[in-house]
Amino acid sequence: MTKPGERRLQILQTLAAMLEDPKGEKVTTAALAAKLDCSEAALYRHFASKAQMFDGLIEFIETSLFGVINQISAEETQGLRQVEHILALLLSFAQRNRGMTRVLTGDALVNENERLQARINQLLDKIEAALKQALRVAATQEQISANADFGGLANVLLCYVIGRWQQYAKSGFTREPAAQWAQQWPMLCIACLSQRNA
Repeated sequence: MTKPGERRLQILQTLAAMLEDPKGEKVTTAALAAKLDCSEAALYRHFASKAQMFDGLIEFIETSLFGVINQISAEETQGLRQVEHILALLLSFAQRNRGMTRVLTGDALVNENERLQARINQLLDKIEAALKQALRVAATQEQISANADFGGLANVLLCYVIGRWQQYAKSGFTREPAAQWAQQWPMLCIACLSQRNA
């Protein structure tokens, strides 16, 4: 007998797996129920709506990412190293979680409740704020200028990550987000360091 919490998790895992389809077709509750070998009514015993299922996925993404981001902020003393670790985390998370990448890029949320996209936007704002904070730490350590445009720089870094996510999703998951990370971080780092004399 499956426990209620386990069944909810199973539904979310199946939804995430269905979102990994490179063709990116819209996931219906009928198709989800068929995959789980149950009725649509059975799905609604665990989630009031499909939007609530996506809420569950977004919650998982947020908990996963910020669990690690908070750890990075607490354990890594160097500001620029914090930036590097946060960006690497965002790329590797997407690479390991294809279905979640389509949620993060908003692909999977087209024609869904608009509240879900607003929630993803909030999540991205929080990530940008974490990058901005790490850049401020770098400035206190004189790694970059105290007069640097922290907001502008954090936004450039976030746009880089979103661009990598988009390429991954749009390429049918062939262009891996972390593939050129070793070559690209030094380039991004130069952009940060150029703020030394801002």
